[in-house]
Amino acid sequence: MEKNVDTMEKVVSLCKRRGFVFQGSDIYGGLKGTWDFGPLGVTLNNNIKREWWKMFVEGREDIYGIDAAILMNAKVWETSGHVAGFFDPLVEDVETGERFRADHLLKDLGINADGLSLTEIDNLIIEHKVLSPKGNKVSAARQFNMMFESRIGATAGDEGKVYLRPETAQGMFVNFKNVLDSMSPKMPFGLAQIGKAFRNEIAPREFVFRVREFEQMEIEYFVKEEQWREEFEKLRLAIQKWHDHIGLAPENIREYEVPDNDLAHYSKRTIDFEYNYPGKGFDELAGFAYRTNHDLKAHMNASGVSMEYIEPDGTRYVPHVLEPSFGVGRAFMAILCEAYTEDEMGGEVRTYLKLPKHLAPYKVAVSPLLKNKPALVEKARSVFSVLKETFGTVAWDDNGNVGKRYRRQDEIGTPHCVTIDFDTLGEEKPELKDTVTVRDRDTGQQTRVAIAELVSYLK
Repeated sequence: MEKNVDTMEKVVSLCKRRGFVFQGSDIYGGLKGTWDFGPLGVTLNNNIKREWWKMFVEGREDIYGIDAAILMNAKVWETSGHVAGFFDPLVEDVETGERFRADHLLKDLGINADGLSLTEIDNLIIEHKVLSPKGNKVSAARQFNMMFESRIGATAGDEGKVYLRPETAQGMFVNFKNVLDSMSPKMPFGLAQIGKAFRNEIAPREFVFRVREFEQMEIEYFVKEEQWREEFEKLRLAIQKWHDHIGLAPENIREYEVPDNDLAHYSKRTIDFEYNYPGKGFDELAGFAYRTNHDLKAHMNASGVSMEYIEPDGTRYVPHVLEPSFGVGRAFMAILCEAYTEDEMGGEVRTYLKLPKHLAPYKVAVSPLLKNKPALVEKARSVFSVLKETFGTVAWDDNGNVGKRYRRQDEIGTPHCVTIDFDTLGEEKPELKDTVTVRDRDTGQQTRVAIAELVSYLK
């Protein structure tokens, strides 16, 4: 199936219809840039995070997990440069007062404004007669700090000022010495964290792709300076392996080497891993940066606390850092876009999510052939209980006829449906007693399996 802009619209519609994603604060008209993950969405998200943790933390001996607080001392963000330099270019619709990101308006016209100064952006706006989405003139561009600011406790003045963290990385940098002292890691080693971050996006858009509250899966991997290239390549291959593990086709992933003039001030090399989103084209899925030792040195100088690593021979140095950064929401969207499939079955068009089995919200669905036959329901409930104990996420589905149940489970990506029918009871065919029908999502093929062998068969 060719995937285009219609595919993205269908995926978004499916997300809302089937309980993956809801508009935040929906009953009050919503809150722009916020989304709530429903029963299926939160399970898919949790599966993504669980698989990432298994691969990058539990599956390795050189990476340690932490969970830093969202609220941090404001000095952290002053030292990191976020207070002084975490800005986006903002313009206003002169008629309505609505605000937009100037670089996004230019991008919609096919003009790349990354890394340009405000003056250069203003010149492009004038040259190309850029208008707001409502067709009105826009103001000159100005800087807009994207951090959410708040107050802690009853403290007045700057002493009580805090920020919602715009990234998870700094929580790992400020805990570097704590991990050294408590875990005595050997170089190279990394810290990993999964957590919320917040950015006051001027104009959030594109569903869950660009939002104000999001989740990151991030690693800070500490290395000797002379080893960074070797370790960079190892982690680059690990990122490729991760994208394969979550079911993304290699032809839909590309690595974009960020040119020197577009690198962040702390980076000496950055690769953006981009996914080919339907109707949108290639856009960022994950980032991988060599941050040198910029952050640790900055925090060491500002705090007076040593961030040096001491080798057994007494050699001291501030380690350099490699940073693979993954957005949970972007992985969520890429996985759904990759999995969305339309085919023909039984003479009808069928929609299904061809999700990897380890990511599917439900591992299996259980149904009695008829819900008004107590013997079938009782037997189906006993099968459901066994599978629920083993697999955890198991759906009970007795709504509508069995064909509609299959279509419904296909659409949410359930790999197998188990149906308990009259043959299970052995009333007419004793040889089939205590067997069930197992249907495969992708092929529609149905197989007769003994209940006693069902768990091993599904595994």
